[in-house]
Amino acid sequence: MAHGYHEKTLPADLSAPAFVNGWRSRALILGVVFSVLGIILGFLANDGWNHFLRAWLMGFMLCFGFCCGGMALLMVQYLSGGKWGLLVRRPLEAMTRTLPLVFLYFLPVGIFGVTLKQLYLWAKYPDTENALKNHLISAEQAHAIHWKQPMLNPVSFWVVILLCFASWALYTYLLNKWSLQRDADPQPHVPYWQRKFENLSGFGIVLYSLTLTAIAIYCVMSLDPAWFSTVYGLPFLVGQGYAVLALIILTLIGLSKAEPIKTIFRVTEQHDLGKLCFAFTMLNMYLAFAAFLIIWSGNSPEEIPWYLDRIRGNWGVVATFDVIFHWLLPFTLLLSRDLKRIKSRLVIVCCIMIFARCWDMWWLIEPNFPDAARNLHFSFGILEYIAVPGALISFWMAYYFSNLKTRPLVATNDPHVAEILEPEHAHA
Repeated sequence: MAHGYHEKTLPADLSAPAFVNGWRSRALILGVVFSVLGIILGFLANDGWNHFLRAWLMGFMLCFGFCCGGMALLMVQYLSGGKWGLLVRRPLEAMTRTLPLVFLYFLPVGIFGVTLKQLYLWAKYPDTENALKNHLISAEQAHAIHWKQPMLNPVSFWVVILLCFASWALYTYLLNKWSLQRDADPQPHVPYWQRKFENLSGFGIVLYSLTLTAIAIYCVMSLDPAWFSTVYGLPFLVGQGYAVLALIILTLIGLSKAEPIKTIFRVTEQHDLGKLCFAFTMLNMYLAFAAFLIIWSGNSPEEIPWYLDRIRGNWGVVATFDVIFHWLLPFTLLLSRDLKRIKSRLVIVCCIMIFARCWDMWWLIEPNFPDAARNLHFSFGILEYIAVPGALISFWMAYYFSNLKTRPLVATNDPHVAEILEPEHAHA
């Protein structure tokens, strides 16, 4: 063991440092600026607010990914264990408690007879025979809407969405409540609490995978009712972990400038989180390429148009940058051991990962619409994809920072507290 290292102790004050209030204020200011810009662009676009609503859907999906993806990663941590859980637990819990705001974000997407019909063909043209006769939809779309109508209708849409949010609310409540109860327990029985969280999280991961798949199908995949994928929810699940982990690392690096995170955020744990980012990057890459390879090699007329809409008409440039931002840059940078140990460099990689997630969501959503498929062109509407999601994410971040302030940042009854306070060994 290197000389000069000594045992650390937790500080008396475990609350979030005062500068988190500054983060929240800056996020609120950005939210207001982006909101004003989004409304101005909505008027300038003169498209019946179509792009505004599409951009809102994108912003909702991103914020939903941070919130419920945080819940999923929290449950994964309870199942896997490890010292890294002590660092990420309270930020992840703060993410889960933003669920009420995420539900409010959803409401404009699902309003009966208004935005639902502007976004989804199955809601706009339930009478497929008349729509086909008037050349409002294609024969493939009419056939798909007709056969999927038991699932793709406003009533089923709302019932499924409400059930999903109810299940997430229940898990959010229990995960946060039990976490505080364990900290307040004067004689914490480690096996008891460990089993309790594992039993909750084991089924919770399965349930979340199913409900996330339902949300991905209803909110994004059904934008093109004629296309389908049997693994559509899995890339969303991995993508959420990819973005949440990047945001967690950015949060911890920011908080590590002051106590209490400064004491427990060692280089060892930072390196471990960087390796976890690398693993999610590889898994994300594998799933995206596997889906592309299977569909492209099959060359089925029912499946291949989805990719053609996203690589032709200048969309190929966006797809290329998606590969670069989403996989090539994070993968090559995170290969470096030193980069994962240097905070300033790891911050850059995490920012790239979050930006890439936003870019990918745009690529998934916008080409579903006839005016954009195989036809990428500049307009005020395209700029909505910056302003509107920027506003939603900024307000979500402000709420997330507010939740960080409501609890101690360290779970004192965690069994790994003593281990993470040990001095680090010297590294070559």
